[in-house]
Amino acid sequence: MMSIDPSEFRDRRVVITAGTKGAGAATFQRLAAGGAALITAARSERPDFVPPEAFIAADLTTPEGVATLAEAAIDRLGGVDIIVHVLGGSGSPGGGFMALDDACWLAELNLNLLSAVRLDRALLPGMIARGRGAVIHTASIQHRLPLHDATIAYAAAKAALVTYSKALSKEVGPRGLRVNVVSPGWIYTDAADAMVKRIAAGAGTTEEAARQSILDALGGIPIGRPARPDEVAEVIAFLAVGPRLGHPRH
Repeated sequence: MMSIDPSEFRDRRVVITAGTKGAGAATFQRLAAGGAALITAARSERPDFVPPEAFIAADLTTPEGVATLAEAAIDRLGGVDIIVHVLGGSGSPGGGFMALDDACWLAELNLNLLSAVRLDRALLPGMIARGRGAVIHTASIQHRLPLHDATIAYAAAKAALVTYSKALSKEVGPRGLRVNVVSPGWIYTDAADAMVKRIAAGAGTTEEAARQSILDALGGIPIGRPARPDEVAEVIAFLAVGPRLGHPRH
């Protein structure tokens, strides 16, 4: 097991979305182990590893939920140095493009794109005023290798997130902020299992066949397995820590 410096994120105030499950949970625990002051929000119940003072119950697919998290972050942390946006996923039914109505598309955009846009809009002014900070958006390999069927709207929303992030980096980079995107392939989480079940049900096939279809659509995975949440968390931590003023990272 890799040793983690408990002072790596000392004095860093971090907002992380979806920090209660999957890659978000792994990222929350990784940054907490590094000494970060954290706050997260989710629709699910607070897990034991998240302290009560670090949790907000909020639906981040809505403007109201994002506002609740942003206000709590400023109130409890006194400001924000790092935004880690992990929230995402797909709840669309199987059946292909024609099975997705406007409500499905809007739900995917609210979850995978607009939640990030709204949170950035709420918190970036303070970071810009201080002249430093980091924003990390979690997209997906599907932004360039989209799967068919149940995740077409998800892939489109993640592609939009990548383009938005690039444009944002050009705007706020000269003001001292770093913006990065992490685009994982398949991560082995409960949400991944749910996606397999939806694809299998929509295609009328087995879950094993659905899993293989995902591997094939992603061009194969050389190590023969999905990524682990902790592996994604380590990439996010690397991007989040960045150089300290007067103490560049080597």
